[in-house]
Formats: sequence, C-alpha cells, structure tokens
Amino acid sequence: MKNSKNDKIQLITHKTLIVGIDIAKKVQWAQFTDYRGLEVSKHLKFNNDLTGFKSIIQKIEEIKKNKDFSAVIVGMEPTGHYWKPLGAFLENSGIKVVLVNPAHTKKSKELDDNSQTKNDRKDALTIAKLVKDGRYSEMYLPKEEYSELRALTLTRIEVSKTQNSTKNRIRALMDEYFPEFETVFKTFIEGKAALHLLKNCPFPQDVLKLKELEIQELLKEVVKKTVGIKKIKELQNVAKTSVGITLGIEGAKVRLKVLLENYEQNVKHLELIENEMEKQLQKTGYLEVLTSIPGVGIVSASSFLGEIGNPKRFSNPQQIVRLAGYNLVENSSGLHKSKTSISKRGRKNLRSILYKMALVLVCKNKEMKTLYNYLRTREKNPLKQKQALVVIAEKAVRVMFNLMINRNNYDETKVLGEFRLKQIAA
Repeated sequence: MKNSKNDKIQLITHKTLIVGIDIAKKVQWAQFTDYRGLEVSKHLKFNNDLTGFKSIIQKIEEIKKNKDFSAVIVGMEPTGHYWKPLGAFLENSGIKVVLVNPAHTKKSKELDDNSQTKNDRKDALTIAKLVKDGRYSEMYLPKEEYSELRALTLTRIEVSKTQNSTKNRIRALMDEYFPEFETVFKTFIEGKAALHLLKNCPFPQDVLKLKELEIQELLKEVVKKTVGIKKIKELQNVAKTSVGITLGIEGAKVRLKVLLENYEQNVKHLELIENEMEKQLQKTGYLEVLTSIPGVGIVSASSFLGEIGNPKRFSNPQQIVRLAGYNLVENSSGLHKSKTSISKRGRKNLRSILYKMALVLVCKNKEMKTLYNYLRTREKNPLKQKQALVVIAEKAVRVMFNLMINRNNYDETKVLGEFRLKQIAA
C-alpha cells in the first residue's frame, strides 16, 4: 500500500520475469512476458490443485534458468475467493504476487487487437502487461489475529444477513395472521415477553383461549418484571378485532416455530462471534485505543480491523479511505463541471462498516455530532444527510488511524482542530 506507481515500475527490470495468471475455479492459464511485454515462453494451462501449483513453480524456474531472469513477479485478478490458495502458495514459495483490478483487465484487453474477444489466454496476457506498467496493487493476506478478525467479520455479516431475513419472514407471517400483535408489543421478537408469546400463543385464536391471569403467569416464566394486566387486556382486545386470516393455521404455526428456532440460533451464533472478536481485538493491542472513542464499540472496531488488516501497512489514512471507495471522483471536461461523488471502488464491506459507524458516531460522539450539524447547516455548500455521513466516516478513519499509529487514546480536544472550530463558531 505504501508503493507509488513509479516505485512499482522501477521494481520491474530487464531481469524480471512477469507472469500473468487468469484465475478460475478449476483451471488457470498463465502467460510469461519480459519487462517490454514480449512473450518469452508458451502459455501454461494448469489445474487448481497441488499438482497444478507445483507445475507453475517448475515452469517459472525453467524460464528463469533458460532466459537468464533473476526475479519474478506474478499478477492475477482477485476473482472471488479462488485466487487465495494459489496466491498464498506462491508467496510461501518466495515469489512476489500482485493483484490487478478486473475492471482494468476488461478495459485494456481490446488495446492489442481491437476486439471484444474474451478468453483465458488473452486475459492472462493482458494481466501481465498491466503488471509491466505498474498497474497493480500489492497482495495482502492478513495474518495471525488480523486473519482471525477478517474471518469473524465475514461470518458476522453473513449471520446478520440471515438474521435480518428471518426477522422479516416472521414479521411477514404475523402480518398475515395477527397484524395487530406488533401494535401491542412494539419491540416485537427483540423483547422477551413478545418472543415467549409467539412461541406459545402466537395467533388471535390462541390468545382468546387464555384468561388474563393465565397469560400473565405464562409471561412470568421469562420476564422478571410482570407484564401488566393493562397490556394483556390490550392484546386480547386486538385479538378480538383482528383482521388476520384464519386459513392454514396449523401449518403457519409450524412455520413460525421453525423461524423462531432459527432466530434464536442466530442470536447464539452472533454472541459466540462477538465474544471471539473481543479476544482477537485484544491481541492486536488496539482494543482500548479504538473503544476509547465514544460511539466505537468492540464489534465496529473488530470489523474495521478485520477489513483493513494491520494498520501499519498504510502510510496515511487516505489509503484506507480509497480502500473503502470513499474517495471523491468527478467527470469534468472543458466548461462542463460535474458534481463529485464517491468512487465506490474498493471493499464493499469496509464501506458499509464505516457508514454504520458514522450513524452511531453522530448520535453518541459530541465532536462528530457537532461536525455533522455544521456540514448540514453551513451557509455555503450545505451537505445532504448521506454526504455528511460520508465525511464523518472519513473523519472516523483519520481519527482511528492516528490513534492506532501513535498508540494514544481519544482526546476530544484534538478531534476537530483549530481551523474547523473557527468555521463552526463563525
């Protein structure tokens, strides 16, 4: 991340063998060129297994010996997850591996033959030529606790999506059979009382079979503070006038039971993941530093480090902003001046994590809230809500990066700076 384009180009000399590999699930293609982009050997087709990996190493060593190359650099697209085993194998074998943006490959492949033709051999050669021109990024596979945090972050995202989907299905089912339920228990399944009722008497017919005291006794099983008779009467009243359908009740109960079991299982999984996140975050040494920021908790701090890896590999916070796709771009020409927008080129999950973090910061962090309100209400060029949140996300990156690099805890007096404080005061 710290290398400029000039540095990348200077790494490639007349003694450097450049290998472009087109990654796929089962079969890879490799092309071999010199520093001018001239092919120095016939292409290689190899399988995505240990035998195939050894064959590419053998081919590289053979070309190095026959053509008098002293260095080698391998370029590949980060296609899905298929590139990781090969990338790790080559790196462990002492070969430098770099990554080429798939969008660059797509746009560059027509330069040689002015044809939209796409095939694995052509793509591999295009990748090699992009590496020659320094149009690549360093491969980074997080190690130790950062590797653990990335795996945990991805797992939590997947479980959270499943959990949200399950909640929506439960809500949709209740909208069919007992739509008034949520008007009484506004916390819905997040509340212990509501969840227990959904397990035992979810539909109007079930509620009306029980007396008020019976419902109250039922809820005492899970709620320490007894649910009042007034709330129970309200539930029975809406049950009497419910407009929910009465067809397929037994089948709906079975479906609801399955969904509720999935929901509770996901709750346990999230708790397990978050406990492990805290352990791994502690190992990084940044737990106290990051959580000293009001509005940044263990989950958001762990997810942030899981996405960026070791912060020491960055030379400045702007590189993290670009990694998240929050850097500003514009499309201007001549007299035409376009509006700026974020690039959205980078790690989608990191962008989402930072945006959610910004939402919490403007509520719980006094300095971030002050900056957000200023951006929204300033006289010149006031920002819309999402635009202001993007600025807060970028600010959060800069604050977290500087705190981690300097090993300092959050200091509210240094967040906004003298110039910004004067702007806000004015």
